[in-house]
Amino acid sequence: MLLEVKNLDAGYGYLQILRSVSLNIDKGEYVGIVGPNGAGKSTTMKTIAGLIPPMGGSILFNGEDITGLVTSQITKKGISFVSEEMNLFVNMSVRENLLMGAYIIKDKKVRNDRLDFVFDLFPRLTERKDQLAGTMSGGERKMLAIGRGMMSDPKLLLVDEPSFGLAPQLTANVFESLDVLIKTGVTIMLVEQNVTKTLSVTDRGYILENGKIGMEGASCDLADDPYVRKVFLGV
Repeated sequence: MLLEVKNLDAGYGYLQILRSVSLNIDKGEYVGIVGPNGAGKSTTMKTIAGLIPPMGGSILFNGEDITGLVTSQITKKGISFVSEEMNLFVNMSVRENLLMGAYIIKDKKVRNDRLDFVFDLFPRLTERKDQLAGTMSGGERKMLAIGRGMMSDPKLLLVDEPSFGLAPQLTANVFESLDVLIKTGVTIMLVEQNVTKTLSVTDRGYILENGKIGMEGASCDLADDPYVRKVFLGV
């Protein structure tokens, strides 16, 4: 098992959002977490990534307890987080933004190899490598955020709301980028409000409601479940 989250409690200050959340992901899997606004999807991601300290429970990665480690330590362990906000350096070029994602890699050759890898995956970024990130389209910025997340050569990529604020065609382009990464062997955990799309591309899924896991299973089974179809798919 690559990631095991056991009975995780988390929140902000005195406000508890997650209540005994347990989930897991195997190497090479593509797993989605879906649910309504405010269910705790992004909080789950941020807690795994070390941005929010857990209130209880445990997080195991590659069999190692990483509960409560700070983000920089978790990144070094092999987890990369692509946030909904992207947090790009808008006054820096595409290339400079990507290199910032490799800050934990000290070997210059390895950094350059990672840069070549990302440019091979995303030719659009190669075309825009000297362009300022702040002048790119929404879809291109999402692609850059994902590419920067790959620069540290993660074993697990956490992707939060990749379709947020994007037009349908740009959303399709971003999901195509994630499909490319899966084919290279990257493990992806995806948080996304577009339930239909998520369940159509992932291997397994978790339904998160009111800070708790309500359902889990193969994505195709969840997509056919009467409750999921009624509540989340509007069918």
